[in-house]
Amino acid sequence: MDAFELDDLRAARRASGRGYLEFLRSPDLSIGLYELPAGGIDPQGPHAEDEAYYVIAGRATITVGDEERTVAPGSVVFVAAGVVHRFHDIEEDLSLLVAFGPAEGSRAG
Repeated sequence: MDAFELDDLRAARRASGRGYLEFLRSPDLSIGLYELPAGGIDPQGPHAEDEAYYVIAGRATITVGDEERTVAPGSVVFVAAGVVHRFHDIEEDLSLLVAFGPAEGSRAG
């Protein structure tokens, strides 16, 4: 069994100096913690894998394809592989659990 504590993941992500920390990986799934500061810019592009976001904390808007939605703690957003998406209008520091299926980077894209 693998088990994780959110406070430990946040500390490891901060120590990495990056906005994203992958903390679990198998061939069919990867899970990470993604954090963006209020007023920040989301630099990501589309991925070759399906992706789901769960908002832990913060408030922002996400655009997925031509759809837009405000997200806050408890929001879950699915993004199909290859679809352009990004968070913007980040009103409060944003903290998200991100799941990729299959594991991020495992498909050519």
